Amino acid sequence: MTVTKGKREVKEFNCYQDDTRAEAYARLEFPGTYYLAYRDLPAVISENCEGSKALDFGCGTGRSTRFLQRLGFQTIGVDIAPEMIEKARTLDPGGDYRLIENDVSGVCEEGSFDLVLSVFTFDNIPTMEKKVELFKALGKTLNHRGTIVSLVSSPEIYTHEWTSFTTKDFPENKFAQCGDTVKIIMTDVSDSRPVTDIIWTDEGYREVYKKAGLNVLAMHKPLAKEDEPFQWVNETRIAPWTIYVLKRG
Repeated sequence: MTVTKGKREVKEFNCYQDDTRAEAYARLEFPGTYYLAYRDLPAVISENCEGSKALDFGCGTGRSTRFLQRLGFQTIGVDIAPEMIEKARTLDPGGDYRLIENDVSGVCEEGSFDLVLSVFTFDNIPTMEKKVELFKALGKTLNHRGTIVSLVSSPEIYTHEWTSFTTKDFPENKFAQCGDTVKIIMTDVSDSRPVTDIIWTDEGYREVYKKAGLNVLAMHKPLAKEDEPFQWVNETRIAPWTIYVLKRG
């Protein structure tokens, strides 16, 4: 299936709907560049969220779901990839993992969550319209005090080298505009096939959130510290991730 964006066609896909990739992801925790994605989340969540009921949207093999559980949240993990959900259930038999077809409609009750966490999910979702649709649906699952924490890849991650990623084989990434497809290779997993993502800018995300009826309360771009136990490449000066804190308008 393809969707049209201006004069370009963008294919809708999920590169994580794959047994080999699910197996590789199942063994991945928080190495290198991924460490920065999760390092500051406990503080961000603590400062901006009340309550204990959470939804992990795009849970994959359950890494972020288990992360929330360790923070004390009663968490439901949802994903569209059956291979990922199956692996999550194997790794965490007592967890609540649900397969969804599109969004969370019919799977999660409206107004029931204190926190919705989405880690890397929107890197793989094409078009403004689809992103807005999904964020609208997620907003409806929040209770009156609920918060969305959306962690996405910064555009710079696709044009530099990193402790856990390489993009040197894809010089075309440098010319990508908001909404274009880009490729990146993860070096911390056994599956060395390129991942195809959708590059999206800060300006683009802010437009998505506005159209979805969400307000940006805070934005955080985590940088590495020299004394951390990793061999950083560009992480101390360029933030590979962006964390948005969102509330319903």
